[in-house]
Amino acid sequence: MTDASGKNDAKSAREERLKSALRDNLKRRKSQARGRAGTAIVTPDDDARMRDEELGTNPDRGDR
Repeated sequence: MTDASGKNDAKSAREERLKSALRDNLKRRKSQARGRAGTAIVTPDDDARMRDEELGTNPDRGDR
């Protein structure tokens, strides 16, 4: 009977480790999604700045 009790303890410990790992994984993925969502917003000013950088012009210097 001690074998059955030992198996239940091992199974319970494994389930707790899996729960913890899944919880940590979910937290990490949520954090990553929040980070990606913050960088995905492009304002018209950002769009114009990126276009100017690609063209090699700087509107602040009057290179247009």
